[in-house]
Amino acid sequence: MHETPIDLRSDTVTQPTPAMRAAMLAAPLGDDVFGADPTVNALQERIAALLGFEAALFVPTGTQSNLCGILAHCGRGDEYIVGQQQHCYRWEGGGAAVFGSVQPQPLDHAPDGTLPLAQIEAAIKPDDAHFARTRLLALENTLGGKVLPMDYLRDATALARRHGLATHLDGARLFNAAVASGGADPYTRAREIASHFDSVSVCFSKGLGAPVGSALVGSREFIARAHRIRKMAGGGMRQAGLLAAAALHALDHHVERLAEDHALASRLAEGLAAIPGLRVEAPQSNIVFVDLEGDAAARGTGLIEHLKTQGVLATGLYRLRFVTHLDVDAAGVDRAVAAVRAFFAQP
Repeated sequence: MHETPIDLRSDTVTQPTPAMRAAMLAAPLGDDVFGADPTVNALQERIAALLGFEAALFVPTGTQSNLCGILAHCGRGDEYIVGQQQHCYRWEGGGAAVFGSVQPQPLDHAPDGTLPLAQIEAAIKPDDAHFARTRLLALENTLGGKVLPMDYLRDATALARRHGLATHLDGARLFNAAVASGGADPYTRAREIASHFDSVSVCFSKGLGAPVGSALVGSREFIARAHRIRKMAGGGMRQAGLLAAAALHALDHHVERLAEDHALASRLAEGLAAIPGLRVEAPQSNIVFVDLEGDAAARGTGLIEHLKTQGVLATGLYRLRFVTHLDVDAAGVDRAVAAVRAFFAQP
């Protein structure tokens, strides 16, 4: 077994770089529950201004950021429209329903990850006591590594506004979407994506490589409501500037380099696609999905464990998934491809 594993399970597994650790150690600290941590305040001001909003709230996790966002938009008996595969519906323990009595109305995604506009409109409930009150449209970008088109974001949020709905973006990998969509510099592109929404959640501990933390951005009034919910959810941290410093460093140094992760994902996909029995979805950003077909599907039950013995970590919760990040290089990608090829070459 190789001494240093190639961890492709997620872009959440990264270690802080030496420069990030130094920034964390040097950060001035205060008590953020009192609003007195200067580094947290600097981060909140920075990410709000960067994305074109009045205010921001630093929270421990993306799950809590989405929870605060949904509950700040919706009350008990309200409803949010969301996709079947979106994180704030499928992968966050049903938090909005459990903690806020907010009903999700999940819709099926089109192959490109969008929610068809006609289905969104049909899901909006009439103002009638028989129905939950439809209050919010939630989208995610990227979704499973797919980048939602800018025209779609404009049209979907315009539809929501016509019906009096608020809009929330789970932008956990917002900067991956910005880099992958090209055109303007990624900071400007991220702001353009965010401009269509009333609130946006951004994760610093995925592709940006910080150890902990997300931010929720919106109007001052909205963030004030979210701040109260964060307190109830146990998200009020004290000298949190230690973590905010890592996020500030990531914003300065780890955004443009996301293009490297995307290039490595393409390299990985090309290598895996050359193995018989593997159907590889061409990646748009840093996530590669693989489906096993024919004989490979029948033999593939031991693949994850085999890769682990070869020092390659991956997940197969519902599909085989590989995620590239700043702790993966070209040699690691090639090692992963070789390990998969060796597994299926066994008699």
